[in-house]
Amino acid sequence: MDYSRSGAWKLLCKHVQSEVLLKHCLAVEIAMRAYAEKFGQDVEYWGAVGLLHDVDFEKYPEDHPNHGREILIAAGYDSQFATDVEAHARDWQPERTLLQKTLLAVDELTGFIIACALVRPDKSLDNLEVKSVIKKFKDKAFARAVNRETLTTSAEAMNVDFKEHVAFVTKALAQAVKMPEYQELPLIG
Repeated sequence: MDYSRSGAWKLLCKHVQSEVLLKHCLAVEIAMRAYAEKFGQDVEYWGAVGLLHDVDFEKYPEDHPNHGREILIAAGYDSQFATDVEAHARDWQPERTLLQKTLLAVDELTGFIIACALVRPDKSLDNLEVKSVIKKFKDKAFARAVNRETLTTSAEAMNVDFKEHVAFVTKALAQAVKMPEYQELPLIG
């Protein structure tokens, strides 16, 4: 199976029109690629899982991610890939693999970090400090839809300190926004 970024992006754009959701999927892809590299895993595979994790969300928001499998299998992805995508559901029962734990850990965190950057005067990820993210994390009114317990417990499941996790994902996002493949649809802006 070809897990290329171009193939995954093409499939995502076929099923997702919302610019906000596309940006979210890009942010998750960036974090997954960075962690794959850190953990010595297949960067293309992990990136494709991150990019396609919400492929069914726009069409089936109330039943997400339960329709991802059928979309992915129809597109030629294998059963393991579909399972890896499905595993970011909070109520997932089987023990998660490292990839699956990572997907859950970065899913909402990427959006939270970007939201933190957007309320800053410079709207930049480059200058966003961990302490600023943690301060917003403690403010329950800020990005109130974000499940803070999922953010902390998923980082713990990866055996990564939460502040280190925030720093790692923030750095990955800050570096990626300068890359050509993320210029067409900027994460911030």
